[in-house]
Amino acid sequence: MATQLTVREAVLAFLRDQGMRHVFGNPGSTELPLFRGFPDDFHYVLGLQESVVIGLADGYAQATGGPAFINLHSAAGTGHAMGAIFTAFKNRTPLIVTAGQQARSLLLHDPFLYSHRPTELVQPYVKYAVEPARAADVPQAIARAWFQAMTYPRGPVFVSIPADDWDQPAEPVPHRIAPAMLGAGGVDTLKQAFAAATRPVIVVGGEVDRDGAWEAVVELAERTGAPVWHSPLEGRVGFPQNHASFAGVLSADPAGVVRTLGQHDLIVAIGTRAFTFHVEGPRPYAPPNARLILLGTDPEHGAAAPSGEAIIAGIAPTIAALLADAAPRPAPRPTTAPPALPDGGGRITTEALVAAVARARAPGSPVVEEAPTARGPIALHLPIDTPGTFFTCASGGLGFGMPGAVGVAMARPGERTVALIGDGSAMYTVQALYSAAREQANLTFIIINNRRYAALDGFAAHFGLNSVLGTDLDGLDFVKIAEGQGVPASRVEDPAALDEAIRAALAATGPYLLEVGVA
Repeated sequence: MATQLTVREAVLAFLRDQGMRHVFGNPGSTELPLFRGFPDDFHYVLGLQESVVIGLADGYAQATGGPAFINLHSAAGTGHAMGAIFTAFKNRTPLIVTAGQQARSLLLHDPFLYSHRPTELVQPYVKYAVEPARAADVPQAIARAWFQAMTYPRGPVFVSIPADDWDQPAEPVPHRIAPAMLGAGGVDTLKQAFAAATRPVIVVGGEVDRDGAWEAVVELAERTGAPVWHSPLEGRVGFPQNHASFAGVLSADPAGVVRTLGQHDLIVAIGTRAFTFHVEGPRPYAPPNARLILLGTDPEHGAAAPSGEAIIAGIAPTIAALLADAAPRPAPRPTTAPPALPDGGGRITTEALVAAVARARAPGSPVVEEAPTARGPIALHLPIDTPGTFFTCASGGLGFGMPGAVGVAMARPGERTVALIGDGSAMYTVQALYSAAREQANLTFIIINNRRYAALDGFAAHFGLNSVLGTDLDGLDFVKIAEGQGVPASRVEDPAALDEAIRAALAATGPYLLEVGVA
C-alpha cells in the first residue's frame, strides 16, 4: 500500500520530482495552507500583482523550456491574471496555474472569496481546467494538468484548490514522464513539393525556436535557396535576422502578404500561422497560384489557414528526414550589414538606441522586447542571430515584457538579460521592478520613452483619423519609479552620451533601469 501523505506533501513531492522548485505567486488567505512548513528547497517568487506573477513564470518557463508552477488568489487574483494567461496561451508556455478556492465546508453558502465557476473563468485560454471533486484528488489533478501543459502544442493549465484540502490525506503521485515531441511526418510531400517548385519561399514563426528547430530551418533554406520571411507578431524569432536568406518580416494585412509572396509557386509555412493578419483587406488571403503547406505541431494553425495543406509533425525531425539524402550543404551565405542610421536632428532615435545596445550587448545574451515601435529597428540594427535569445508577447496584450524579463534573467543568471520596454508598455506591470530587486536579477531594463503610445500612430492613418485620443504619456519619471522599488536607475537624452550610458547600464550588478528619451 502506498504511503499516505497530506495533499500538500504529495503536491510538493510531485513538483520536486519534476524539477519545479519555484512557486510564483501573490499570496492570499485561501492559499496560505499550502505554505505551512514550506520546505527549504523551494523558492517563493513574489509578484506584486497577479499579471506580474504570470509574466515572471512565463519568462522563466520559456527560458528554461518549462514548466513553471503558479499560485493565484481565488477568483479576484485569477481575474487580475487573465490578460497574462492569454499571453502565455499565445506564447505556448507550459504553466501550471493554481488558484485558491474557499473551504469546501462553506461552498454552498456563497462565502467571501468564493469563486463561483473557477474552471470557466479561465476559459478558453487554458488547455485544461479542473476543481477536483475530492481533496484526495488534488495531487493527481495537478499531475494531469502538468501532463496536459507539457503536451504539444504546450500551454497553460488551471487547477482550483479549496483552502481546506491541503491538510487532507492523499496518496503520492507516481513519476510522470513528459510527452515526447512529435516525430517526422509528411516528408515525401515536402520533398516532392520542393522538387517541383521553381520559386519556393519559407515563412517561419516562433514555434521554430520553441521546438529547437532553428538550425534545421537554416539548413533547409540554404539547401533549397528559398528566401525566408518571418511571420509578424510572434513571441520568438525563428531564423537569424542577419542571414543572407532572411528577407524580412511579413506584413500583417492580406494585401501585403499576397503582394510579397505572389511571385512564388510554393510557400512552406513552418511553425506559424498562414498567415497572421492584424488589419482587414481584400481576398484572397493567400497567393492563389502558390501551393501552401504548413508544418508544425499546432493543429490550430492548419485549421485557421485560408487554403493549403497541413503537416502536423515535429519540425526538426521532419526537416532532418527531408534533408537526409539531399545534396551537400552549400557554404553559409554571408550575413547582411545593418542599414545606415537615420538623422535624429539632435535627438536620440529608436534606431540609434537599438544600435547602441547591439554594440554593448554580449553576443547571444537574452533580449526581451515589449516596445512595438522598436520591433522593426531591432530586426535591422540588433538582428537576433542565436536561437533561444529573444522573447516578447505573441498575444498583442501589453504587460509581459517587464516581468517576463525578470523570469528570463532568473533562468539565465550567468548572462546579462536586456529588456527593451516602451514607456506605455512598462506601466502595465511596472511592479515587476520590485521582483527584479527582490531576486537581484542580472537584468538591465531600457525604457524607450517617446512620451506616447506611438504604435497607434500608424493605425490612426489606417482608420482615417488625424489624431488618437488617450495616447499622450507626458510626466512619467521612470528613474523615480525604479528607485522607489529598489532598482538603481538613470536617464539619458543626449545622443553623445548614449553609448556610455548603455555600456554602464549593461555593466551594472543586479537589476538596473536606464530611461532613454527618444524622438
